Amino acid sequence: MSKLVIGNVTLDNNVILAPMAGVTDLPFRLLCREMGVGLVCMEMVSAKAIYYNNKNTEELLQVHPGELPASLQLFGSDPEILAAMAARIQDRPYSFIDLNMGCPVPKVVNNGEGSALMKNPKLAEQIFTAMVNSVNKPVTVKIRKGFDDAHVNAVEIARIAEGCGIAAIAVHGRTREQYYSGKADWDVIRQVKEAVKIPVIGNGDVDSPEKARQLLDETGCDGVMIGRGAQGNPWLFRETIHYLETGELMPKPTNAEKRELVRRHAQMELEYKGEYTAVREMRRHLSWYTFGMPGAARLRGTINQMETMDELLGIIDAAFA
Repeated sequence: MSKLVIGNVTLDNNVILAPMAGVTDLPFRLLCREMGVGLVCMEMVSAKAIYYNNKNTEELLQVHPGELPASLQLFGSDPEILAAMAARIQDRPYSFIDLNMGCPVPKVVNNGEGSALMKNPKLAEQIFTAMVNSVNKPVTVKIRKGFDDAHVNAVEIARIAEGCGIAAIAVHGRTREQYYSGKADWDVIRQVKEAVKIPVIGNGDVDSPEKARQLLDETGCDGVMIGRGAQGNPWLFRETIHYLETGELMPKPTNAEKRELVRRHAQMELEYKGEYTAVREMRRHLSWYTFGMPGAARLRGTINQMETMDELLGIIDAAFA
């Protein structure tokens, strides 16, 4: 199993939890870290929101000693604000400050942020330079294949990033136009890997240990980033690391093991966010945890009606009985 060195940080392994808004909150990251993941990436945070001291943003910036190393991802489009906010938070225990150039959501893109930056290499270069010069931690970036099929420029952006001192680059093999549909293009990840000397992390369609191995073999990339494949399945990290180390597939978790982890996930959400928010957050997670199980579709209706922690725990016990 290869360790991954990014800047001055050495990770235990090269398997990484992708940043996902509304998913990779503190409780979920802690669970993934328990499963051995080499690096957790936090939910993206608006640089402007930090600038204006938005109180909800402070919760997104919270980090727990048990989940480290962690990467904090900022999004924005103003080089000065991004650099200043990166500097403002750099004394917190994050190992990396990451720039989001991948988010496809319209309200982010329409502000010229997230994957919209793929359309503006010059601005991206200004942002990279400003951020790298403002902090003494490694700055990384997550990009897409391009904005659309007519503008596939991941290699160009990667070269610019390397030239500006970016320490590593994660590449999602889809364009913004594709969102999360269709198949991820791993060939573009290979092209980026061949174009730069900094670590390249491949992302897109890894939902099994075998796919992780295949991505590494086909692209030559240095690390694997897993996003949607881990929704409702944090065990995937443990299984993937084991497979990359030994070539053997681990047995899947038993229902009793699942029940114990999902209950703990719910209790952590309760502890961090209070009952009202915790129950609502867990509705989505529970739909993922139970996906594909017998009666899952019927169960989804019940899950979406849950209002209290007692109801939630009752459903977990019944689902994994």
